Amino acid sequence: MATKIKPLGDKILVEVLEAEEVTKGGIILPDTAKEEKAEGKVVAVGPGKVLESGKVQPLEVKKGDRILFGKYSGDEITIDGKKHKIVKETEVLAIVE
Repeated sequence: MATKIKPLGDKILVEVLEAEEVTKGGIILPDTAKEEKAEGKVVAVGPGKVLESGKVQPLEVKKGDRILFGKYSGDEITIDGKKHKIVKETEVLAIVE
């Protein structure tokens, strides 16, 4: 059974994409040499940021988007054996198109 997580406020649940195991030159990298990618796929988004006026500002990212985020952004969690992060929308650097 899959675990369901619903982010709150301006939080985004991101499945972290795995780092490359082979360099462009064909060198196989051991686990200790792999850099964690700061790229992921949006799994779920919160309803949005609550403004001072009380209105909710919807998030720019949506489920299914591929995003770039800061390497040390968010909080890391494991869901069904896969690495995920919960990040704030302000920690998202870009949407990959």
